[in-house]
Amino acid sequence: MSEIVAELARVQGAFAQPTLTLLHQRQAPVVTSIFRTVFGRSNLPIPTARLHTQVDVHLEALRQAGQEDVPPGTGRDLCHRWMRGQWLVRALDETGQEVYSLTSHAQQALELVKTLARDRATLSEHRIATILGSVRRFNAEANPDRTTRVSILNTEIARMTAERDRLVDGAEMVSATEDYMQEGYAELLSLISALPSDFARVEERFAGIRAEILAAFRAEDRPPGEVIDDYLARADALMTSTHEGRAFEGAFALLRDDALVAQLRGDLSSLLEHPLSDRILADHDRAELRGTVKLIRDGLDRALAQRSKVTATLKEYIVAHDGGRDRGLEQTLRQIEAEMMTWLATTGPRTTLDLQLLPSRVGIDHLRERFHDPADDVPPEPIVSADPDDAPEVSLAELMAQGGPHLRTLRERLDLLLTREDERTLGEFFDELEPSLRRPVEIFGLLHLAADHDWEPEEALELYRSLRPDGTGREFAVPRLPLNEPASLTDASQESETTA
Repeated sequence: MSEIVAELARVQGAFAQPTLTLLHQRQAPVVTSIFRTVFGRSNLPIPTARLHTQVDVHLEALRQAGQEDVPPGTGRDLCHRWMRGQWLVRALDETGQEVYSLTSHAQQALELVKTLARDRATLSEHRIATILGSVRRFNAEANPDRTTRVSILNTEIARMTAERDRLVDGAEMVSATEDYMQEGYAELLSLISALPSDFARVEERFAGIRAEILAAFRAEDRPPGEVIDDYLARADALMTSTHEGRAFEGAFALLRDDALVAQLRGDLSSLLEHPLSDRILADHDRAELRGTVKLIRDGLDRALAQRSKVTATLKEYIVAHDGGRDRGLEQTLRQIEAEMMTWLATTGPRTTLDLQLLPSRVGIDHLRERFHDPADDVPPEPIVSADPDDAPEVSLAELMAQGGPHLRTLRERLDLLLTREDERTLGEFFDELEPSLRRPVEIFGLLHLAADHDWEPEEALELYRSLRPDGTGREFAVPRLPLNEPASLTDASQESETTA
């Protein structure tokens, strides 16, 4: 096989992965936008019904915005299609509720889109320094020669000691340039954004192991002890021989070290408070850096929960497996086989037998669902009568002060004013009334009487200075109503009362 043919085979295998099939389709921008909007950066599980509704809402918003490449179908149909594409996975959470989560393939695609959408330089001093530092640290930890390791450590100690002494002596601090900080923030965000997909791959590995264990138990082609030993070996290999497992163990070790977690939080806080951070970091970048520890903690919890499901599967099988019951079932099947052979020996090859596989159903017209409960026959607690002597003493005047408007008195006063042909407004008329007729509720009474005359209010507003029964006052802005109709208000009001 030539070199180009072998390379083409490798590339075709990469394009067959769900990560690139998601990005290679025509509707990839819409699908990735929906994933980023709904799941965010932490990939928290979402109940199935809620995700169906959210996808429907986002699709409708895109159609109204004139987007052409909107996938057809409902939210439920699309979620099922995305499950077949291995971009969504459906499972049960701790409460037994069915939820959706993004697979590691979908998270890798979102990470790639996010990296391409972020402005970053292809070559910079920070990147070269990062490469040199990583190579130096890797060589110091992996070099088999003891002398070389000691030499590398002595060189690093001397360099750091010289820098510490220089700063202690009061030398000028060399500030990082804006390009250096921007590239550093970009690489840090890139490393953090890769964590959710790493945790998701660990979860998927454990879920695959659990499915294989269940299949092995159901097949019963291997002894249970061999299945359990195989699980323990594979779980240990997952934690030590794969990149995802080593990342999982590293995160677990980080969260167990309180000092290391505090150091991580302190370093992130210092970077967020850097003078150049306001001009480089956007709000979502700040939120992503600030939530790094929570992101690691949540991903670790989900991976541990998936590993606990595998352990629970083993425990349930070990506890529920009953060898005596299996032997009893085997004996019953052998007896049935023996009876079948006896029957075949005394009958012909074409003999038929009407055998009822299931018993006939019992005909019951009605089945009681509830039975007598003595607690239902307990009478309610007696009503306690209030003591008349404890009732507060209220006078008739106080009760009337809290009542509705005095329509009769207001009608008489307004009718008297209209007979004088005096040009006033309804607000001026209200301000001239005595305090007992200037309650806030009297304003509604005046507006009711004014409506009987079909007076049209003006656009301008005027103040009604009301007075409550307790002596406090309040002003109300009401549309201006001029009293320019010298008609008898009594006839109009009597006509309205007759109609009512």
